[in-house]
Amino acid sequence: MLRTLHSTGHQQVAHDACAALELLQLLWGRGQEAAPSGPVSPSQLRALTALEGQEGVNLRALGEALGSRPSSVSRLCDRLEAAGLVERFPSATSRREIEVRLSRRGHAVLADFRTFRVRELEAVLREMAPAKLAALAEGLEAFHFAAAARVGPGGASDGAGRPADIA
Repeated sequence: MLRTLHSTGHQQVAHDACAALELLQLLWGRGQEAAPSGPVSPSQLRALTALEGQEGVNLRALGEALGSRPSSVSRLCDRLEAAGLVERFPSATSRREIEVRLSRRGHAVLADFRTFRVRELEAVLREMAPAKLAALAEGLEAFHFAAAARVGPGGASDGAGRPADIA
């Protein structure tokens, strides 16, 4: 059961947050195979999310954002390109680099997943008391800003420093 910070420390709250995230993964995983745009693996979805909102990123920068080795990122981009989710272009600044961008289909896939996720979350949130829902919203906003500071550029925001609609 989740506890308040008054009754426990940051470490316990981190464990509680992990438990909640695991439940979110279960909720979201149920729809990944049934999405209208077709199945997308969790690593592919992470890459699409990292690419969103960027004009073009090279493989090294994408690898850093994903915490992956260049060879793994290159193979991942090969699969994404074959699925029509990303496009590769020669870099405007270096002849030796290739930039990766989301394709229109890539943007549509992210929109499909977000729509599904919002529906799943709304069903859960409807079960919560209004005061608990308000407390969750306040806590999630604070968490988002703290996490975005650690993630850096390319973190999920709406471009104005506010949390993006990433549900």
